[in-house]
Amino acid sequence: MIFRGLFGGRKDEARVSAVPVVRNVTIGRSVRLDPLAWRRYGGDTRVKLKTDVLNIVAQGVIDLGADGFVHRFYTEDDLMLQMVSPDAAGLEADDFTVFVPWASAYPPDARARREWADRLRARTFTDADLPEYRRFWFGDTDERQDPVSFWEEVYDDRSGRDPRRIYQTSMLFARDLPGDGRELLLAIEMEPEGGDLTHEIMVGIPLNIGEFQA
Repeated sequence: MIFRGLFGGRKDEARVSAVPVVRNVTIGRSVRLDPLAWRRYGGDTRVKLKTDVLNIVAQGVIDLGADGFVHRFYTEDDLMLQMVSPDAAGLEADDFTVFVPWASAYPPDARARREWADRLRARTFTDADLPEYRRFWFGDTDERQDPVSFWEEVYDDRSGRDPRRIYQTSMLFARDLPGDGRELLLAIEMEPEGGDLTHEIMVGIPLNIGEFQA
């Protein structure tokens, strides 16, 4: 999941660099979304937002190594604005998605965890009141595909102190919307350090750079 900030310089500077400002977005700022980003699909999308403004209260960073960095910005309602960038500071971020939570559950036993793991590896994914989504990462040619695992460090303030570390195993699925639209589904097995493991489903809509501002 893990970006620890730039090395060198004073200790305070390193702490600040742990929570970079990406496209002018960081903890304590508000992001205004273009409502047409999801409303243009009407009832065809499961992404429903009650407001066009996201007030950011937490920020996460995932280090994917050679595949770059994922910067995540969270609201109190667990909406997530995600940006993907080849650089740790997010200066070249060019992949943007707003995700809303759909379902969350605590698996009751090992069997439930195995069943969830099978769903993450499958070619398609669906859930109660959801249509079918096809595997987006790695394509859907193979019948089964291993998901991606990583650590995310989540910060609650811009000082970078005391991040929460969350281990995640996830797979991204997608389905087409009218026109050239696409809806994404992120299925996650999530386990915070010192916390309980959960199974999460989030649905999202890709954004263009002009469809949000902070």
